[in-house]
Amino acid sequence: MRKLLNVNLDGLSLLQPELPTPTPSPPTITPFVIPDFTAHIFSSATVSRNVFDVTALCFISALLILSSVAIAFIFYLRLRSQRLQHLENFNSIWTVRLLLVSLASVWAANEVLRLPFVRKHYLYPFELTLVEQANICKLHVVLSLGFFEPGFLITLLFLVNVSIKKRKPSRLWALVFLLMICFPLTLLQLFFVVFTPFEGKMPKFLHGSFVLGDDVYGAKTVLCVYPFFSCVIFGGFTIAYSMAFLLSCWRVMAFVINKGIRMRINILAATVMVALSVQVACLSLSWLWMPEEGAYGFVVLAMFLFVTGCMAVGEIILVLKPIKDALAADAELQRRATTGETEYGPCRS
Repeated sequence: MRKLLNVNLDGLSLLQPELPTPTPSPPTITPFVIPDFTAHIFSSATVSRNVFDVTALCFISALLILSSVAIAFIFYLRLRSQRLQHLENFNSIWTVRLLLVSLASVWAANEVLRLPFVRKHYLYPFELTLVEQANICKLHVVLSLGFFEPGFLITLLFLVNVSIKKRKPSRLWALVFLLMICFPLTLLQLFFVVFTPFEGKMPKFLHGSFVLGDDVYGAKTVLCVYPFFSCVIFGGFTIAYSMAFLLSCWRVMAFVINKGIRMRINILAATVMVALSVQVACLSLSWLWMPEEGAYGFVVLAMFLFVTGCMAVGEIILVLKPIKDALAADAELQRRATTGETEYGPCRS
């Protein structure tokens, strides 16, 4: 029963025994908590995984457009060299340049497959099951780290090496050289990603190329990741390639006198080395977060942007610039032939 403690309307009251005065409690000191700014940035609701996917799609589209322009330049010079004999030497490795651009294009198309945003919205009416999405992630890792990107880098190295060759290079040797390097890499990626015999005996992050998560709408989806074994294989390739690439660039710099070409080689070398270093660092950092976290999206996007920039610079310096120089030289020769000029001045009769 509740006790009457208040004063009634007649002024009468029920006296209660006096309660002891409580001793004042000491003031509580709230500890100073340092705010976690990184968690706020990476887990903010305003940063959606769709933003990463859309950004990647924009850069993929830009790389594909650049590749289309490069392919058009290659075939245009090919057609002109068939009619003009003096352009034949400039276009002797047109198939190798075409291979470089093609590998960059298929790498970009392969990157589209790993984006959940694309698989959900742009493969309609082909609704993929979770198993099919997991197989796509496996295919993406094997092709990206095992063939497309290593193949692009090997072709780029071949073009750098033949730039100082005096004799006409063999186009077949470029394909043989590429397959000799990329075929073992692809087999290793297949072994550790697709046909791994250690699947039930080792942690998933060592060999798994996907995890099951939720998309931005709360539906179950498959998120692609990079397995530890795949990163180790690609890291070993990167170390060996970096030494060979720097050696080739040093040889070219020792041979070339033209300042413009030296500047191009410097830009190409810096771009490739920075892109590979950032890619290996991002692959190592990606194991610290789950794919659902925003930090993972930032790391993977940074890696993608650097590799895309490397491929774009490679196409510009090794494909577009040489073709532009060849066409400019052809135009100058035609102008001199029309005006009757020679290398030493106008002709005098």
